[in-house]
Amino acid sequence: MPIYSMTGFARTQVRVHDQLVYTLSLKSVNHRFLDVQLRLPIGMDALEMELRRALKEGLVRGHVELTLSADRSAQQKAGYNRELVASYFQAFEAAREEFGFAGEPDLNVALRMPAALQSDNRGNGEEDLAALAESVLQQIGPLLDALKVMRAREGESLAAILNASLDRLAEAVEGVSALRPEVEQRYQERLTQRLTAATGSEFNRQRLLEEVAVLVDRSDIAEELQRMTTHIGHFRELLAAGGEAGKKLDFLLQEMNREANTLLSKTGGVGGKGTRITELGLAMKAEIEKAREQIQNVE
Repeated sequence: MPIYSMTGFARTQVRVHDQLVYTLSLKSVNHRFLDVQLRLPIGMDALEMELRRALKEGLVRGHVELTLSADRSAQQKAGYNRELVASYFQAFEAAREEFGFAGEPDLNVALRMPAALQSDNRGNGEEDLAALAESVLQQIGPLLDALKVMRAREGESLAAILNASLDRLAEAVEGVSALRPEVEQRYQERLTQRLTAATGSEFNRQRLLEEVAVLVDRSDIAEELQRMTTHIGHFRELLAAGGEAGKKLDFLLQEMNREANTLLSKTGGVGGKGTRITELGLAMKAEIEKAREQIQNVE
């Protein structure tokens, strides 16, 4: 199962009948929660509720915009009210015979009468809205599927980027692990020298060595390295499992960043190979930050 990006777009255009065509589109970007915005024609409140339900059932996170635009003007046919126009001419003839007036009836005048001209406009009114709503509800499922396909494809790209960051992070951890014994030895030697210089000739050597051992143990970074390795492995497992992994991955990156900070605080000021450990620790933090930027778009 892939991880899903929250970025995606899907669009469909449907003809309900000759005079009613509509376009339905879905656009999604990253968001902490599921935030749905609908743009629908007036008078479609019932449809809005159904669409919100469908989007909440099909998506977990993201700012989602659904837009429905309808075109009802296509291929309308003009006509006229035959009964009304005929009654006009009949009335004209009757009045002319009764009063003896001269003149001829004017077709332009007849067609300018209210309701004289009509259009074959099957796409208007409540029937049109009902047909539109029914068709949209049939299309929202396939459109959601198309959106998920695009989000999955974007998710694959995110997974590749994140795995590359994990590779570099693991490489930095291995580099620190290789340097750890030498740095710890150097730390112990420097600490012994400083304490000896501070205490002079009057000191209990055994007691001094015990204190040094305690301080060295407190500065040991083995646990941080082990936890970092464990977090990297767990991160890879979540990427491979897919699904709704965004929040879990973000939490893991916070833990990784904490381990990197502790590692840097324990190894600062050692000098020598310790400087290289500092460089690797900073490289870890940089990779973690890059990964966090990418995670913001994972569902």
